[in-house]
Amino acid sequence: MTNSDEFLIDQARRARLAEINAESGNREELQVRHGKVWNTSELASEFDVSGFAAPFVVVTRKSDGKTGSLEFQHSPRFYFNFVERR
Repeated sequence: MTNSDEFLIDQARRARLAEINAESGNREELQVRHGKVWNTSELASEFDVSGFAAPFVVVTRKSDGKTGSLEFQHSPRFYFNFVERR
């Protein structure tokens, strides 16, 4: 990966972070937009976390060992939009 690629990825990540934090932090609205939503304790009971790069977190689902990512908002802290790694 080149420095240019890393810069573009970082820019996209920062843009998504701004979008997420501009949305309502209401859990019910997040569920309508993204499906299942977890708070921090729910996340810890269902996933092992291996890395953070706001607004993304890399996780492994405990029930089946599937690896993927979730997005999260800062306040209140909710995790959502699980995408399984291909």
